[in-house]
Amino acid sequence: MTFRVSIIIFALLTALPNFSQNINPPNGRIAIVADGNSPDPDDLGGTSISIALLRASGLENRLVHYSHSCDLVRDDRISEKAEKERHHLMQIACDMTARRWGGFNNLTFYDAIWQKEETINDLCWAINASTAEDPLWIIEAGEPDIIGMALQKTPKEKHKFVKVVTHHPANDNAGDFYTWQQILDFGIEEVRIPDQNINLKLDHEKWDWAKNHADPRIRLIWTIGNIAEIDNIVNFQKGKWDCSDAGMVLYWITGANVNNGLKAGGLEVVKSLLEDYVNNHPEPSKKKKK
Repeated sequence: MTFRVSIIIFALLTALPNFSQNINPPNGRIAIVADGNSPDPDDLGGTSISIALLRASGLENRLVHYSHSCDLVRDDRISEKAEKERHHLMQIACDMTARRWGGFNNLTFYDAIWQKEETINDLCWAINASTAEDPLWIIEAGEPDIIGMALQKTPKEKHKFVKVVTHHPANDNAGDFYTWQQILDFGIEEVRIPDQNINLKLDHEKWDWAKNHADPRIRLIWTIGNIAEIDNIVNFQKGKWDCSDAGMVLYWITGANVNNGLKAGGLEVVKSLLEDYVNNHPEPSKKKKK
């Protein structure tokens, strides 16, 4: 009877979904180019989750470039005032998440419009440092123009060591200065994965675990992503908590197209990685002033 019970328990356990995922990134460094200043505010949650995932995976030192607000021509659907708001919100999403999660002290988070020259030069530096053994993986989390401008300024012989990860043609085809085909014509490697909105743009209540979490670092992430849901510029985020662009970072963390990375990352994998980290790295308690 004991043997039979053991077999049943084993069968039940193996039938449960396995949300653990190996951290097995490919060789090289990672760069992220996001928008967030465009009408769709999903990059707020995507940015916060991406930064936290890299820290939780112990890969923060391999992030060599992060820029936001890469939508270089304002869309008529967003006013000048709201556009300015978004720039500030995206900078907060970058700087505050990085400060609270730690590990990014040597990285500057650039605004691609307000610091355009510095942004392009920083991405150029990352491209120029690339080799066959140390390639650069660029996460295209917005329009491709900044990527194109950096490729234009860098030697062609370096482009074969650059890989651009994309998940949605809405980003690829939204450039004001470069088409997606022009990006490909630089000789970079296209790394395309399925639409990450499917598993990472979810009903708001599915993120209640983060909203009510005991650790303030996770509550911070929820708060930043929640701004997108209460934003009144677009309606398609209503009722949703969206970090879809972070799915590309999760894909890279778990191996990309070299080590069979997770092409359809979902909430449970994100939750597992973040909670494992905060459980194993509690924030130090502050001493009360006498």
